[in-house]
Amino acid sequence: MMKSAGIEENLLAILDSASDSKHTPDANDDRLAFLEAVRSACIVNENPPTGKMCEAVFQILRVGKSLELITESFRLLNELDKRFPHVYLSEKEASESSHLIVVEGGWSPFLFNLESASRERGAGCRSISGPLDSLGFLQLMQELGEVANEGNLQALEIKSLRNMLVFQYLINALEGDFLPRNRVYEETMNWTHLRESLLNLLLSTRKINYKGLMKDCLTIMCGLFDVSAGISEDLESPDNAAAKLSHNDNTASALALFELGSNACFALQKLLIMIMDLDMSRKKADMQGSTTRADGVRTPLMEIILDEITYDTDMLSPFLKVFNEPKWKLEIILQYFSKYTTRLSTRTRRSNGPTEDATTFSGVLNCFSNVTSTRSITKKISADVVQVLLAHAFQVIILAFN
Repeated sequence: MMKSAGIEENLLAILDSASDSKHTPDANDDRLAFLEAVRSACIVNENPPTGKMCEAVFQILRVGKSLELITESFRLLNELDKRFPHVYLSEKEASESSHLIVVEGGWSPFLFNLESASRERGAGCRSISGPLDSLGFLQLMQELGEVANEGNLQALEIKSLRNMLVFQYLINALEGDFLPRNRVYEETMNWTHLRESLLNLLLSTRKINYKGLMKDCLTIMCGLFDVSAGISEDLESPDNAAAKLSHNDNTASALALFELGSNACFALQKLLIMIMDLDMSRKKADMQGSTTRADGVRTPLMEIILDEITYDTDMLSPFLKVFNEPKWKLEIILQYFSKYTTRLSTRTRRSNGPTEDATTFSGVLNCFSNVTSTRSITKKISADVVQVLLAHAFQVIILAFN
């Protein structure tokens, strides 16, 4: 809590003349003054922010119409979460297990409680800039998809930049909540810690189509990667840059789009990694009988990814280019091969040594050890796809040893 109950009131009073719909220069100056005042009161003077203060900063991020406002509010929110986390691990002795600390009543950018969601909807326009429920997150993803599909500097709007920053902050919030919970789960095998995580609550809701959302994540990630790569090429070419940016009112926004597009791709990758980690923990909990019918049933993300890159070969190369987390990237490649090579690796094995199958990279290479098995594989997987998969697998292995 703040040292003085009047600090919150005084800080929020700065925003009295700056409603969500008011975007005059004076109103924007008031918002910037508020952000600086919060930073001074909380970060500099080390006073934990109240929920109302955090929500006000988040509102500025969601409705801000200047690059300065959205970047400053984004930076402040991340600083506050890092300095005053809502979920963290207690300090422990070397022989002790980690203890999870969850700050009671802590503010969250997500709204999954039914009673709170109903109250938020009843507040009318507040829901436009307040915490997001699952449908709000889905809408944000759809708007990110529009950015990925547009890919046009001339169509650049501040809303696109804002949406990418909002998304990045939400993923940071999910990560800050999930990582300590997952670590404690690995030590204690207490599924309750992960059942109550923001990530699990988001994915478990019946309001959204989980498979559809995951497929959208893959499409958007590849699309944003293409947009960022295209902008990078334009900015590196003086002639192209001059031609395209001459029609754009804000060159700084174009540069920001390149950086934010790349960061949004990274945020999407973090989301996918967290979900696959959650799936692994969920599988362990299922095997131990820790889950119940209330936990529902969800297709593992790995299966969805494999289906998408298998049946849409145009997505395979872009996905492997943008997804660069070594452990999971190699696992995806190995599982792709294992769908077609497990029997072959068994059938072509002639030694009495340790068993190797296509779930290991050496097992995959063993499948290409003779002409017959290689031809059999390339009948099921095109030679081009095999080359792409092996190239990225070798890249992961090489980087792992550097």
